[in-house]
Amino acid sequence: MFDIGFLEICLITVIALIVIGPEKLPRVACTVGLWAGKARGVIRTVKYDIDEQIRME
Repeated sequence: MFDIGFLEICLITVIALIVIGPEKLPRVACTVGLWAGKARGVIRTVKYDIDEQIRME
């Protein structure tokens, strides 16, 4: 979906470290990971529902 390479991930990490700070970064990373997991679950459910509707027709 997104073409993000290693260099871009390093740049995002450095910027997040500067903006958020080293104390809050682990908690923010955990929260973002949870949100990403929930978003993937929603997308997976929607895809499954669409596939089922197509199969039924």
